[in-house]
Amino acid sequence: MDSKYTFALRKIAMLGGIEDYVVLSSRELGEALEMSQQSASKRILELLDEKLIVRDMGARKQRIKLTPKGVEEIKQEYSEYRRIFEVDDQINLRGVITDGMGEGGYYICQIGYMTQFEEKLGFKPYEGTLNITIDREDISKLDIIRSSPGETIYGFSSEGRSFGKVVAHKAKIKSIECAVVIPERSHYDNVIEVVCQYHLRRTLSIGNGDHVEIKIKV
Repeated sequence: MDSKYTFALRKIAMLGGIEDYVVLSSRELGEALEMSQQSASKRILELLDEKLIVRDMGARKQRIKLTPKGVEEIKQEYSEYRRIFEVDDQINLRGVITDGMGEGGYYICQIGYMTQFEEKLGFKPYEGTLNITIDREDISKLDIIRSSPGETIYGFSSEGRSFGKVVAHKAKIKSIECAVVIPERSHYDNVIEVVCQYHLRRTLSIGNGDHVEIKIKV
């Protein structure tokens, strides 16, 4: 994405253009971007063409709002700055233990996954996952994790069924080695699934509703 677009999106977002439409003339945007009104008007048209914003022409002034695509551009920039200034070699996430969809054990025990987990993570996972609903203030960190390479667990086919790719990130809960697994086709936006060679609930004496902190290598 052209940096001039990202800069303009950031200015619009700071005025409130993520949550709702903001009244913003080309002159006002020009002042925010330190450019002429004519150049700002052109920039608005460019952002519209790129489908980064939507515009509502009111009776007196135009109203502008970022599209989901525009918001994603802002999030990407945010993640990159966090990697520069905040992230060293790990990210700490806090969340609450919750029930999953009951499918973790079925997928984890597939031999096509199990052998790769053992080879790349150094342990054979217990046949099940620990699900953690991430605290709201830490959800933005998930974008950094998802953009990190991790260990690729390749998809495969078995008995006429296909199993998708998974990316695993080595982690720790307290002193217990584990890994966060992110399926290619995930059902969750704010929940992570954790695999470990031990039954984590029993080993750590934890259960639904308990708060935990997980340290993830990036």
